[in-house]
Amino acid sequence: MTSRHIDLLLTAIAPAIWGSTYLVTTQLLPAGHPMTVAMLRALPAGLLLLLMVRQLPTGVWWLRTALLGILNFSFFWAMLFVAAYRLPGGVAATVGAIQPLVVVMLARPLLGTPIRAVAVLAALGGMAGVALLLLTPRATLDPVGIAAGLAGAVSMALGTVLSRRWQPPVSPLTFTAWQLTAGGVLLTPVALLLETPLTTLTPANVIGFVYLGLIGAALTYILWFRGVARLEPSVVASLGFLSPVTAVVLGWIVLDQSLTPTQLIGMAVVVGSVWLSQQAQRPVAARMPIAGAGTAQPRTEAERG
Repeated sequence: MTSRHIDLLLTAIAPAIWGSTYLVTTQLLPAGHPMTVAMLRALPAGLLLLLMVRQLPTGVWWLRTALLGILNFSFFWAMLFVAAYRLPGGVAATVGAIQPLVVVMLARPLLGTPIRAVAVLAALGGMAGVALLLLTPRATLDPVGIAAGLAGAVSMALGTVLSRRWQPPVSPLTFTAWQLTAGGVLLTPVALLLETPLTTLTPANVIGFVYLGLIGAALTYILWFRGVARLEPSVVASLGFLSPVTAVVLGWIVLDQSLTPTQLIGMAVVVGSVWLSQQAQRPVAARMPIAGAGTAQPRTEAERG
């Protein structure tokens, strides 16, 4: 197994775990407090990681960290919850699935990455797969919910691309600590202004918050930002399609929900789109067949300029 395959597998763990968020939220957490839940998911995890790394941003990284915290956490999660409350789950997830396509488009002006037709096709295929997986004929559309879903997708896409463009001289653990803390701090006044305080927490609530904070935020975003630093942004973003697949599978296993043939087809399309996106971004030398002993060897990236 190559280092690239290891990077892909480790990064894919993050969206696979994010797929459990719906199950944990509905089964273990108090209802009616989306911003408070988002804040408690980000801030304690960020502060814990900060205590571990004992390193704060310096200079321009204060501003960059604040912006990334907004894009990847505060604004993204706020829009995600607005879309979730105003749209059926399948519609919200399908709207959010536009994110990989936005990443492909933003990577061109911000990173100089060429727009490959195969990458665009993979992103569109992933959206179609998510639609097959989650949409129902009775799905209704709400303009505000659609706008929130699109805004959240663009926010996360821009945060992913900028996280690749702005790589601080620190470890992914430290970079994650900065962003989670910034996102949680910025969500705190929103939660305090818009929502009533939480009542006494049950043991199930505590388990849910600990899981979402330590596993669903700290661990997953360390792996996610590690992948952003090592892999092409479009490849990383396409792995996000695995999240709804995990959500559906967990609903089938844990909640005894039905799994239709259409959903199975959607899963296959999603997995195929992730594979296609990865193939589209593989280094050219890795895709070239190995010639005989007397032929010229493929040039390295440096030699290709």
